Amino acid sequence: MRSTRPRPSFASRRGRRRVLTVTGVVAALALTATACETGDDKAADKPAATASEAAGNDQVEVPADIADKLKDHGIDVDQWKNGAWKDWDKDKWLSEAQDFVNPVIKGLWKPERMKSAKDPDKTIAAKDASAGQGTSDPAPSPVTATREKTPYHKNAAPVGKVFFDSPKGSMVCSGTIVKDPRNPGKSNLVWTAGHCVHAGGGGGWYRNIAFVPAYNDLGKSEAQLANATQQEIAPYGQYWADWASTSDEWIKNGSETGGAGAAYDYAVLHVKPESGGKSLEETVGAALDVDFSTPSAASAGSMGAWGYPAAPPYNGLIMHKCLDRPGRLSLGAQLPTMYRIGCTMTGGSSGGGWFRVVGGTTKLVSNTSIGPADNTWLAGPQLGQGAEAIFDNMSKQYGDK
Repeated sequence: MRSTRPRPSFASRRGRRRVLTVTGVVAALALTATACETGDDKAADKPAATASEAAGNDQVEVPADIADKLKDHGIDVDQWKNGAWKDWDKDKWLSEAQDFVNPVIKGLWKPERMKSAKDPDKTIAAKDASAGQGTSDPAPSPVTATREKTPYHKNAAPVGKVFFDSPKGSMVCSGTIVKDPRNPGKSNLVWTAGHCVHAGGGGGWYRNIAFVPAYNDLGKSEAQLANATQQEIAPYGQYWADWASTSDEWIKNGSETGGAGAAYDYAVLHVKPESGGKSLEETVGAALDVDFSTPSAASAGSMGAWGYPAAPPYNGLIMHKCLDRPGRLSLGAQLPTMYRIGCTMTGGSSGGGWFRVVGGTTKLVSNTSIGPADNTWLAGPQLGQGAEAIFDNMSKQYGDK
């Protein structure tokens, strides 16, 4: 496997001046990575699947350490194995940072189940958006999201979808493969939003969290995917989270509209292939560095946001992107300022990475967190010391597992 520097093109519909300002970025800000290129175009466009395509059942094999953790919370492991993972008893909803459990259920995320997953919409109330106008810039003009070029594994290889089960049913977010500094070339780390793994204050960890890189690699329509195979939907297979970390601020203060936790709405997953195999980065052939320098909106330059918007007018099947110069969004005087860009992507793009060029290299600098009901902009958290500590601990504790 060999990764190359990203090079996607960006489209903007903000007028000639906007196009001129980003011309120098187009060549550098990119996500393309080639995975196992062979010189045979057909082979390159159809990467080999690595996950099981078994019909699957709901039987769960619960490792001993997870079984002990479930028992500690008064959960019957035998019942959990036989389908109790579908039941949501809020009195036993695992919530604290150390409580995460996510045993693999092989074959659970079948193509139809993935296609039917809903977006965990995080719509911010108008009053919340104006709460910190003293340090917020004017709302940006909308930037129409454009479709990423296909096949995705050539043009945006690190990007994929995060699936999970919640008390409301199956849900979907977006995510990005990021480099693991302690395991160069063999990362199993995925960056996403906190609200894609944990419900926030009063809730707990979601279940059956899995990442699918290059989902619907050829960008087929719903009609074309009517009888889709696992290979068409998940060309690199499925990767289940065996650990997840998000901020304490999100766990304590996150809400359905973001709340005070929105400025800390980020998460890192450590994943493993559903049926064994090489690391995520080796399989896909791409991963991005994370930029924890928290550049000011004024000095950050252009940022691009990628994701799979699933709420209307989108259907979650097609990868989209937006490019804009960020402004500031404050949700309160005591909270870190968030980045905000114009973008028409809807729910489902949550957790998708925001990228900028640093020294000629594309890096992840934020992720989609919240947006308004009219879907004219997106906001993402700054990734500072707290985010870096979570990431570093994930790499240190779980990176080589």
